[in-house]
Amino acid sequence: MKKFKNLTLLLALSLGITVVSCSKDTSVVDEQEDSAIGIPQDVLEKARSLHFNTFDMQETMLEKPNGKLEPAYLLEDDIIMTRDQLMNMELGGDITSKQYRTNNLVSDGVITIIGYTGNNSNGLTTAMQTGLRWAVDNYNALNLDISFSLSFGTNYQSKDMVVYQVSGGAGGSAGFPSGGNPYKWVKINSGMAGYSNNVHEHVIGHEIGHSIGFRHSDYFSRQSCGQNSNEGTAGVGAIHIPGTPTGYDSTSLMNACFSSSEDGEFNGNDVTALRYMY
Repeated sequence: MKKFKNLTLLLALSLGITVVSCSKDTSVVDEQEDSAIGIPQDVLEKARSLHFNTFDMQETMLEKPNGKLEPAYLLEDDIIMTRDQLMNMELGGDITSKQYRTNNLVSDGVITIIGYTGNNSNGLTTAMQTGLRWAVDNYNALNLDISFSLSFGTNYQSKDMVVYQVSGGAGGSAGFPSGGNPYKWVKINSGMAGYSNNVHEHVIGHEIGHSIGFRHSDYFSRQSCGQNSNEGTAGVGAIHIPGTPTGYDSTSLMNACFSSSEDGEFNGNDVTALRYMY
């Protein structure tokens, strides 16, 4: 993938591949204190106490399909949290290494998910709709204790999850589950235009993964982005999943950054992790 914050572009010179992060451009992450410009001190201290990587943390607006905006913060490139969500979060779990999940999982059962097709800037493009179908098919093919019931339309209010378009560079953003429910608002950026259906499948599958409790597979290093940093335990835990590697897994769907050559499929370790969790 290309690396975007809204994914920012980064060249993997050794491979000749364009890599993108799920959300924002982040280079080498050493000086967290110097990068989170304009964030209130109490918010910044809370994020750090929860072991979020606050490099390039920024204020943003959570845009909903009806055009309403809610102030929020963007952390670790593609995680959206409102002030209340962040300030009310408590530390839990510990960090080891790879194929990470959060402490918060989704209750077993059918998750209703809708691709928003409204006739406005939030409506999914044809490629986004295709990518969403393929991503949902990938999850449902595993016969997990959760499954997805997919529809398309504009009546998203009663749905567990809504996938919709927002302006921004290539990539997307989502959040973590709470109260046994998946994170509802899965945003796919308009900068995905021009990418293949497979890359759309990858990005949407990745953001759905966050919404049901997955952290980044390269959580401990962000190696897929050409970095060497640690995102922290993020207050929702980073718990290693048995049967998955503790080192870098270059083909995981849940790596922090993606390339333009992604095939959109889970690798074997992703499947192991999903079956362990659900």
